Formats: sequence, structure tokens, C-alpha cells
Amino acid sequence: MNPNTFPTKGNLILAKNSLKLAKQGYELMDKKRNILIRELMELIDTAKNIQTEIDSTFSSAYLALQKANIEMGIRNVAELSSSVPEEQSISIKQRSIMGTEIPLVESNNTVRKPTYAFYNTKFSLDEATRHFNKVKELTIRLSMIENSAYRLATSINKTQKRANALKNITIPFYTNLTTSIQNALEEKEREEFTRLKVIKRRQTASH
Repeated sequence: MNPNTFPTKGNLILAKNSLKLAKQGYELMDKKRNILIRELMELIDTAKNIQTEIDSTFSSAYLALQKANIEMGIRNVAELSSSVPEEQSISIKQRSIMGTEIPLVESNNTVRKPTYAFYNTKFSLDEATRHFNKVKELTIRLSMIENSAYRLATSINKTQKRANALKNITIPFYTNLTTSIQNALEEKEREEFTRLKVIKRRQTASH
């Protein structure tokens, strides 16, 4: 038997303190969960908007590319595309939301000059390049948001489990323990009071 469950005043104080801490812990977990859920909902809405923008920008980009292929020839456009350098401007940092680390993706958004000469090229190629650059920037943002949403969802799940454990296991345990110890101590006090009354009555009778 756990000695901390014995009906003593010391154990009653310990049980009450543990119950208080468990309730505070549950309130914190509940508050954290609500904040994380609100952040997640905002990210989901933002992701939907970005995805819609990506779809429309992709459509514009492919239309412009199709026009450039017709005006300049597919082979020429393909040769010019090989001059586009590999993306090297992306950096990933971290930021914290209620103890949950989520990525903060940054890229150099300075306007870059085309990697091809304007001689023998058409405006449609410039349009295609501009649209595809925008798709790249939106995709970077979307990847950051989706990754953040996944981490937040994982953290919400863990927080929910801890909150449930406090609410359904820890708090009821210490509530019952506090009540049982308090009842046992009160019963002891009644027994002691009755015993003292009996002793006093006997002493009075003997005189």
C-alpha cells in the first residue's frame, strides 16, 4: 500500500496540493490546445488560399509557356530553360508556438534579371518566367505552412492526450484520495471526541 494514501494530515496536505497542481496543469493543457487549434485553423485557411493562387498562376504560366513554344519553338525554349540556375536562396529557421517548433522558410525575393538575352525572345517567355517564379515563391510558402500545420496537429494530439489523462485519471484519483483521507480523519476525530467524552463521564462518575 502506498504510504502517501494513509489517512494522515500530512498526506491530506500532499493530496490537496497534488490535486491543485493537476487542475492547474489541465487548465494549461486546455489553454495550450485551444491556442494551437486556433493557429492550425488559420494555417489551413492560408494554405487553401495559397493553393488556389498556385493553381491559377500555374494555368497562366502554362498558357504563356505554350504561347512561347509556338512563337519561338519548343527546342529554343528548352535550351533557354537550361540557363536557369538551381535555387540556392532558401533558408530555414525555427519559431516556437506554445513550445512547438515550426519551420520559418525564407527566400531571397529580390527581383532577378532573366537568365536569357532579350534578343530573339518573345514577351510570352517573359510572362511564363514571371508566372513560374511566382509559383516557386508560393510553393515555398505552402511547404512551410503545410509542415507547420503537421507539427501543430501532432502537438495538439499530444496535448489532448495529456489533458485527457489529467482530467480522467489524475484529477479523479486525487479528488477521491483527498475525500477518503478527509473522511477518515473526520471519523478519527469523532471517535477521539467520543472516547474523551466517555473518559470524562467516567471520571465525573468516580467523583
